[in-house]
Amino acid sequence: MTGRNMLPIAISAICLSLAMTSAQAQKMVSVDRPEANLRAGAGTKHKVIWVLSRGYPLEVLGRSGNWLKVRDFERDVGWIYKPLTSSKPHQIVKSRVANIRSGPGTGNRILGQAEYGEVMRTLENKSKWAKVRNGKGLVGWIAKSLLWGW
Repeated sequence: MTGRNMLPIAISAICLSLAMTSAQAQKMVSVDRPEANLRAGAGTKHKVIWVLSRGYPLEVLGRSGNWLKVRDFERDVGWIYKPLTSSKPHQIVKSRVANIRSGPGTGNRILGQAEYGEVMRTLENKSKWAKVRNGKGLVGWIAKSLLWGW
């Protein structure tokens, strides 16, 4: 093949590589046990950095065997054992306080409030709003700009 014929192949390979990197960077998991350890390395011999609660959302950065390298909403990085996670979508409140509303918009009635670090089960996404359920069973809508997760 000539250099000119290799150009489309090289461009395709670069595009595919970028797409795969982007997809991997956006992969999310959540804790699927009452508690799970976030560790400094891939294995039980590594120090426990945090103990995470059920539903805590994490962004997957990499993998080593059955261990996932993850990042949380505060940008802390650690490792979690993959069998302790699931693909159930959750959000975490990243603002000091977030209003939980009856519908997706600021004109809707406030049903309650959620505080920084509170984990919410994601039920639906609509434009700039997420329908969530908190730990007490309250279902409502929160502006996505106040949340982190999926």
